Amino acid sequence: MKREIDSVKEDGFKLILAKPLWRWLGFVLTLVGVLLLFLWLVFGATPWLTKQPLLYRLATDSSAVMAAMPGSQELTADIGRLQKKMDRLTPGGMYLIVNTTNNTFELYRNKKLIRQGLCSTGSYIRLETDQQKHWVFETPKGVLSVKGKITDPVWRKPDWAFVEEGLPVPPADSPSRYEYGVLGDYALALGNGYLIHGTLYQRFLGQPVTHGCIRLNDEDLEAVYKTLPVGAKVFIY
Repeated sequence: MKREIDSVKEDGFKLILAKPLWRWLGFVLTLVGVLLLFLWLVFGATPWLTKQPLLYRLATDSSAVMAAMPGSQELTADIGRLQKKMDRLTPGGMYLIVNTTNNTFELYRNKKLIRQGLCSTGSYIRLETDQQKHWVFETPKGVLSVKGKITDPVWRKPDWAFVEEGLPVPPADSPSRYEYGVLGDYALALGNGYLIHGTLYQRFLGQPVTHGCIRLNDEDLEAVYKTLPVGAKVFIY
């Protein structure tokens, strides 16, 4: 039996080798043709693939593309127009920018940065009372302005200050509402009770720890106070 199987295998191998060369060549070419046809059907006739960047074709020659690109003079003109637009949108005079994410400030005079540093802004802590009253300690965002300037400011404690300390809220005219020396030497009023002022806790500058006001160290506060006039813009974001 084994001899018969070996004989069949040998005869079959000889038969394959006996095929003319042109038949082998035709077989290979047929396989290549089928493969090319498959690739064309997949990448050439399938709509979602023809839209891929891999199959984009350049409709014009490189010289036409280069000719369509703006020249250096056009780019310079565009940059000049954008710069003029920025200049129109940027306020003149003195203004302050406060970044509540990084807790930093930038002080500008005539569009030039003259001072920058750390500040502290709202903590976003929510304080509630048993009477279903609550406060969220956040610094207001947007374009504000300096409403007034105060030297040796006195802090008039609002209701939340007593609630936070676990104390009963006194009458509006109670002497216990007034604290001296806790806001620094200067304060700039931004409206609605918000101030730019100093702090006894300068080690916390750069962190969101306030009840909504903007705190600065003594040197920065003095520079901001002396630079910004009443009516100056304060951009807070």
